[in-house]
Amino acid sequence: RHLRPPEVSAPTTVAELEDRLSEPTPGVIETMRTLRGDVMFLGVAGKMGPTLARMAKRASDLAGIQRRVIGVSRFSDPGQAAALHAHGIETIRCDLLDESSVAQLPEAENIVYCAAMKFGATGNESLTWAMNTYLPALVAQRYRDSRIVAFSTGCVYPFVPVDGGGATEDTPPIPPPGDYANSCAGRERMFEYFSALHGTPGRLFRLNYAIDMRYGVLHDIGRKVRDGETIDLAMGHANVIWQGDANEVALRCLAHATTPTTPINVTGPETFAVSDVAAEFGKLLGRTPKFSGTPAATGWINNAARMVKEFGPPRVPLRKLIEWNADWLSRGMSTINKPTHYEVRDGQY
Repeated sequence: RHLRPPEVSAPTTVAELEDRLSEPTPGVIETMRTLRGDVMFLGVAGKMGPTLARMAKRASDLAGIQRRVIGVSRFSDPGQAAALHAHGIETIRCDLLDESSVAQLPEAENIVYCAAMKFGATGNESLTWAMNTYLPALVAQRYRDSRIVAFSTGCVYPFVPVDGGGATEDTPPIPPPGDYANSCAGRERMFEYFSALHGTPGRLFRLNYAIDMRYGVLHDIGRKVRDGETIDLAMGHANVIWQGDANEVALRCLAHATTPTTPINVTGPETFAVSDVAAEFGKLLGRTPKFSGTPAATGWINNAARMVKEFGPPRVPLRKLIEWNADWLSRGMSTINKPTHYEVRDGQY
């Protein structure tokens, strides 16, 4: 059933933003009501992990279900663990690359695997491969009796024509050059192999650009328009999805796990031209965008039809996301200050 929630209102503060990102939908509440067992988030301290764990906790509480919601990370910033605790989420400090530490983690029937390495991959290739392929193999064996939703990326696909509807889950994952994309394909292969070997149910969550007001492709484009910086059009098209919608799909995938695991593209149904979006930001911010380069005929474009069929369309459309980001940027609100490098075509991150 596509249980759609009320319309999402625009976040105007960081507290409101994190509340909107973690607000459980009727579909998530129903998933948490029927799901058996605890939920553990591995690599919870990343960009999406905190609001994802909060959504699981809020949905469980609203469903009247008592379960452990656990976040696992190195927690290099102690404030991250404290913030999760404040919302009723247990935390465990763990170096996930240490096999003995992973072996000591508690049992959990539901695993959401969020750990990954992208930025800094170039020049640190061995750690990139360890994080993106060795660690998934450790987790897939340690939690062979759980269900595992494993975050992946649209970067496992080859570049496809921007006007062709996007890569579907049946498109062979033969990524363009670069250790990041190839190691992400390796991550998927590890989960696929051990899922088939042990009968572990799961989903491979191929996410293409989650949007948070403080981070994301739209934030990058809008900030450059605001600040008068030149926008490279080499990667001239993209898909994006509101992070709150991506969080919803990730949690509902726990109830849509398959044996063996299978991929699902998670992104917005709209493919947009970067130049068009920059022009919209220009109108909203009172600036004239500056461009360089020529849009390529191919790019990392994902087809979201399967996601829409299973879970319904995203709640927040592209136009609203642009408006929200323009408002956020115009008021000089906080930023994570980590460019997505969406325009990179050679795989060097």
